Amino acid sequence: MHSVKRFIPASFVVLWATGFIGARYAMPWAEPFTFLAVRFVLAAVLLAVLMMALGSRRATRTEALHATGAGILMHGVYLGGVFWAIHRGMPAGLSALIVGLQPLITAVMAGRFLGEAILPRHWAGLTVGLAGVVIVLWPKLGALGGGVTAETLAASLVSVLGMSAGTIWQKRFASGGDLVAATMWQYVGGASLMVLASLAFETRTVVVNGELIFAMAWLVLVLSIGAIFLLMVMIRDGEMSKVASLFYLVPAVTAVIAWLLFGEQLNLVQIVGMAIATLGVGLATAQPTKAGSRKVGPGFRKDHA
Repeated sequence: MHSVKRFIPASFVVLWATGFIGARYAMPWAEPFTFLAVRFVLAAVLLAVLMMALGSRRATRTEALHATGAGILMHGVYLGGVFWAIHRGMPAGLSALIVGLQPLITAVMAGRFLGEAILPRHWAGLTVGLAGVVIVLWPKLGALGGGVTAETLAASLVSVLGMSAGTIWQKRFASGGDLVAATMWQYVGGASLMVLASLAFETRTVVVNGELIFAMAWLVLVLSIGAIFLLMVMIRDGEMSKVASLFYLVPAVTAVIAWLLFGEQLNLVQIVGMAIATLGVGLATAQPTKAGSRKVGPGFRKDHA
């Protein structure tokens, strides 16, 4: 089992990166809140069926409430903010760059609310990783255009705060129960917020075609269930600052996938940025040596090196 878990971080990064490709197929055919509401409802229903098939333990009322709260933040606020900003004209590259602030924000929150000891080399890794993300995304920024407004910038920033706060909430309050049940309640929370947003702000017009169906199936099965399960395992077993640093690799992997599928440009500067981002993640996730570390709390270590 331990050998299998070694592949979880890399698998998560690859699967998470495909989410941006799925969104590219879906967004021309549905409004963002409506699309996300349907996606989250389908994911919640599938997970409820999976719970019955596996005989999973039902969540207690407290566990369900905490998982629902985490889902409102991690899925509703995060994806809702990102999709809405891009739908209103925010360049995807700039949106991804703002989302790239998440590991640093999460590290600050983890130190404040989880008592994690963030060492100097980890801060260095987070900073180097962000620099790598900037280099990877730089060619995609281009002319910012009219989509960059106070509203779209605010939505992007709120989405980052939502994801960071949601993962901290999940780690602190909702990591002890059954993963299937917890994830189902997360999507109940995300779906509730998106249904309300869709009713309040959208016409709920949807054009059903092959691209939309493919995108919905991919995002529900691969992202909402596959990738999120991997994320939940990492949140349960790891330190949040280290888990969050993996998001630095997502823009690089997305760029490679877009190059393979859509022929998008991938130049030497971006490849260097990928290497720098990978170095940053390596520094941020470096494990202390046994001789130079000691426990500072459940699951956390403090390095004296």
